[in-house]
Amino acid sequence: MEIIAVANQKGGVGKTTTAVNLAAALAVIGKKKVLLIDLDPQGNATTGAGLDKNELKKSIVDVLLDETKLHKVIEKNTQAGFDVAGANRDLAGIDMSLSDVEDAPFLLKKAIELAKKSGKFTYDYVIMDCAPSLSILTVNALVAAKNVIIPMQCEYYALEGVADLIDTIRRLKAINEELHVRGVVRTMFDGRSTLAQDVSAELENYFGELLYNTTIPRSVRLAEAPSFGQSIFGYEKSSKGAIAYHALMNEVIKQSDEPKLFEAKVRAQFDW
Repeated sequence: MEIIAVANQKGGVGKTTTAVNLAAALAVIGKKKVLLIDLDPQGNATTGAGLDKNELKKSIVDVLLDETKLHKVIEKNTQAGFDVAGANRDLAGIDMSLSDVEDAPFLLKKAIELAKKSGKFTYDYVIMDCAPSLSILTVNALVAAKNVIIPMQCEYYALEGVADLIDTIRRLKAINEELHVRGVVRTMFDGRSTLAQDVSAELENYFGELLYNTTIPRSVRLAEAPSFGQSIFGYEKSSKGAIAYHALMNEVIKQSDEPKLFEAKVRAQFDW
């Protein structure tokens, strides 16, 4: 089982779109068993998977605050093709609620480990959609995950926020030594823009082989799909966005199939 956090503290860069559509590609096309964990109080990944976030009987907040077993909050076989541990606004005040909890960063990791021991948690991939901040929710994701996929727009401020995220990952390796950047994916990409091309070149220089070859284009279809509670594969499977996320899925699976080569690239890039 591979646990992947989709994270970037900058908002509006396509984190949720990437989390939902990568999960859908792995499940629908890759025929993998996939769980999406929504760790954003906005609950957009939950909605994008076709669930009503306001009607959830149990959500991820129950796991983190009330020690509810993880498998009890999972919605099985959603119309998007994968399972979902959903979220809603109940997550909004969790930083304050956990401020005095000594093991707060480890709550999700412990819940996943407990679920694995129960035999009811047999996924190929767990994808976690993180909030646009380095909050306790994001820290929980990074402590529980083995690696991180970072969606980035090709704009001049792109690297500023990522530098903080990379620093956080480095520091968290003290308690999660397996944690590393799996890859960076360029989102909302317009190859006709000189600015996008210039920033893309900067990203290539900084991330090297950890920059995915796949770019996710600006797409009306990708923007429309969540309003219908569908992934891009359910909404318009022949669109450019669907083709791009299919290609990204192929790169992610290839990393899984060649772990030693992948880990060598990570160490070479960041001296980890």
